[in-house]
Amino acid sequence: MSRAVLSLGSNLGDRLAYLRVAVDGLRDVLVSVSSVYETAPWGVTDQPDFLNAVCIVDDPARDHWAWLRAGQALEREAERVREQRWGPRTLDVDVVTVDDVRSADPELLLPHPGTAERATVLIPWLEIDPDAEVPGAGRADALLAALPAADKNDVRRRPDLPL
Repeated sequence: MSRAVLSLGSNLGDRLAYLRVAVDGLRDVLVSVSSVYETAPWGVTDQPDFLNAVCIVDDPARDHWAWLRAGQALEREAERVREQRWGPRTLDVDVVTVDDVRSADPELLLPHPGTAERATVLIPWLEIDPDAEVPGAGRADALLAALPAADKNDVRRRPDLPL
């Protein structure tokens, strides 16, 4: 079995439509998908707010590299252009975890770097998996509780934007 947690984000164009491109492209392996959340940009802050979601996918035929390639294919389908690290994008699909796999390969770091410090990932992930764990870092709920309130308050659920 290969169960992965994928983080989705978009802050260019029809943000919700781009998130739907990802969810629709994963439909056959989708276990669960969170609500949509709106968040301030991270890294490069002079850009539009993001819509974010997290999904859990499962496919015994895929390993961590196959999940990376699937995410990259969805980004290409959304015509993502990589011009600036942490810059604006039509669609970002990050592989957060794949089972208990750890990877130090620069192309695919697992768990995804910064997950333990990002409310933008932890909040939607906990919505669909209250027992979520970041391998090597601990339970997602404890990690979220340790974050500053301002980080958590910047993650706003958007029930008006269904996936």
